[in-house]
Amino acid sequence: MTDNTPRLTLRCQFCDTWNRVDASRAASRPKCGHCSRPILLDRPWVLNEETFERTIAETDVPVLVDFYADWCGPCKMMAPSVDQLAAAHTGTALVAKLNTDLAPATSQRFQVRGIPTTIVFRAGKESARVTGAVPYAELKRLIE
Repeated sequence: MTDNTPRLTLRCQFCDTWNRVDASRAASRPKCGHCSRPILLDRPWVLNEETFERTIAETDVPVLVDFYADWCGPCKMMAPSVDQLAAAHTGTALVAKLNTDLAPATSQRFQVRGIPTTIVFRAGKESARVTGAVPYAELKRLIE
């Protein structure tokens, strides 16, 4: 018997335990299976060099990753739209952020040459990309 329920694979930001979350329950604030702290998926999920690959590869819903830097003005301008997208697509997509200053190897591997760069992954593979600050409607179009 196989279970075809879409799942998200995430490492708990508190205890570093990997969790498989049923996507249909993402809005219900699921808890980490180890520390029982909430896994908040209504906001962008923070990825890093260690968590990026497994999260992208093992998450069954589309994953939109905002490649950004804290010092980047256009990134700061786009952040509220990324936050809004995460809240609007909880359970149907995973909206994530990757700080390019803290993850240079991943940024280089995906040839991120300008920030913000937004990449959508489906089934672990890049399916869409846009570079530069874009409005909410463009981000929504990318993920749908």
